[in-house]
Amino acid sequence: MARKRKPQRRRYGSVRRLPSGRWQARYPDTNGDLRAAPETFDTKTDAEVWLSQTEADQTRGDWIDPHAGAVNFSVYATKWIDERGLAATTDELYRRLLRLHLEPTFGDLDVNELSAVKVRSWRAECLMATGATTVAKSYRLLKAIMGTAVDDELIRRNPCRIKGAGKEEADERPIATVEQVFDLADAIGLRWRLMVLLGAFASMRPEELAELRRKDVDLDEGAVWVKRAAPELTTGKRVTGAPKSRAGKREIVLPPFVLMDLRRHLDWFAEPGPEGLVFVGERGAPFRRSTFGRKYRKAREKVGLPEDFRFYDLRGTGNTLAADTGAKLKDLMVRAGHSSARAQLIYQHSKKRHQRKIASAMDADVRRQRQDVEERGKQGEQLATIHRLAVRAGASPGPGEVAESGER
Repeated sequence: MARKRKPQRRRYGSVRRLPSGRWQARYPDTNGDLRAAPETFDTKTDAEVWLSQTEADQTRGDWIDPHAGAVNFSVYATKWIDERGLAATTDELYRRLLRLHLEPTFGDLDVNELSAVKVRSWRAECLMATGATTVAKSYRLLKAIMGTAVDDELIRRNPCRIKGAGKEEADERPIATVEQVFDLADAIGLRWRLMVLLGAFASMRPEELAELRRKDVDLDEGAVWVKRAAPELTTGKRVTGAPKSRAGKREIVLPPFVLMDLRRHLDWFAEPGPEGLVFVGERGAPFRRSTFGRKYRKAREKVGLPEDFRFYDLRGTGNTLAADTGAKLKDLMVRAGHSSARAQLIYQHSKKRHQRKIASAMDADVRRQRQDVEERGKQGEQLATIHRLAVRAGASPGPGEVAESGER
């Protein structure tokens, strides 16, 4: 009689049945310490499968310590922002998004407790209470933070897996006509008139205008250099540094019609000396967004521009005018200080009159092509007629004779 074979002992980990009837798997971690699986299983087979997968992960070097991600999300996210070395405005934006949109949901959780289900639920709730653009920015920030957590081997996989969730679908910004720009410049007053003109026809950002100095202006060449920017944070702090992007440092050649206003402004309002600021307030203080904002809103209302028309939107006028000249995309990017073609295309508006130009050009081209086809068809009919007449006369003309007859 054959002996009953004893069940083979597992060479990796162990499985046991608990008093509850469920099964527990225990395994050695990379240091040799015995650990229990983070969950129990319905069957012994399920527990053994889990052990086999864990062993394979350790062999491949893909195993993640389940306790490594037991780090508070709020603490980890704050440290993530601290370590990025961000520009002041970006740093402020990220901290605001974290405080207002991420921490209320995830602040009390550990990093390894964020799941794809929780992220989807959070996004769905945010979309009902917040603008889509803000939700997209918040999602991108969350995805970047959790991506670093994957790199730090705190979690195995990024829970942010919603396709297209970080893409912003912002509405096309309004654009002012040339007449509206000059009306706005007249309405805002002489001290700030040049700022409106440079914002529109030189595509300069408000933070670039705030830090423009006399030494950056070349009246002989009719150009200005953008070398620094001074954005103002929501706290009111003025932060001076490099422009928004590397492409922001640039020389802008001005349209000649702006030069008279530029000379007059330098004579009447700018600070003296090469380091003198071009734009200062009535009391000689540096440009402040809050003070200028009140004057801008009054002028905008007087001109009749939409309430959502920002000073920043003046760049759209200049960028569109520059594009209408037929300039190359690279030249347009340099002028506007854009580092990507996508950023430039946002500001190239297609007005109805531009569409009419395109339609008219298409109409002319189609008519020309159809006329060419008709003329070739008529010529072919003439040749066919001559050939038939020649056949009836009992003589088949050669190619040269047909051509000659056709010419006659």
